[in-house]
Amino acid sequence: MVRGKTQMRRIENTTSRQVTFSKRRNGLLKKAYQLSVLCDAEVSLIVFSPTGKLYEFASSSMQETIERYHNHTKDTKKGNKSIDENTQHLKDEAERMMKKIELLEDSRRKLLGENLGACTVEELKLIEQQLERSVTTIRARKTRVFKEQIEKLKEKEKALLAENAALSEKCGVETPQPRNESQDNLSLRESSPSSEVDTGLFIGLPGK
Repeated sequence: MVRGKTQMRRIENTTSRQVTFSKRRNGLLKKAYQLSVLCDAEVSLIVFSPTGKLYEFASSSMQETIERYHNHTKDTKKGNKSIDENTQHLKDEAERMMKKIELLEDSRRKLLGENLGACTVEELKLIEQQLERSVTTIRARKTRVFKEQIEKLKEKEKALLAENAALSEKCGVETPQPRNESQDNLSLRESSPSSEVDTGLFIGLPGK
């Protein structure tokens, strides 16, 4: 059978209440003394009786212990205040960041051509100018990328030609020289019909 917890209530009888106070007070003072000796702790105890009589115990100096308690309480309050201030600062910073994100998101949608119904003519001009600057920057970047790719391909071509020449020399094969534009034009002229060829027609029997 499990017994319930006994509820503590004020002792109504004055004599019993005074006897209980004396016993518990002496026991509390004894425990405070044992705690200070066994654990080398700084202990101070203050008790006022129902009649206002003071009972106290201090392992060192009661005044020094009280001052130490007040200093510790002040430091704790300062620490809590600093934590509260930091928390409020973080909240304010988070709100500013959220507003900034909302503005950036609204600007992004307008650049994509969305939510333009509430824009004024001046705002539309600013958006148009921003888009034009963006297109100019993108085209310039594209041109630079193309040039860089062309230079890389040229360097790769030179490396392949050098490697081909080395292999041809090693195998004793004459390396074909790259043809330039003037040589190609000359070949085309030589392969075309010459103006000195007689292209006239002859009617009758062929001569012997």
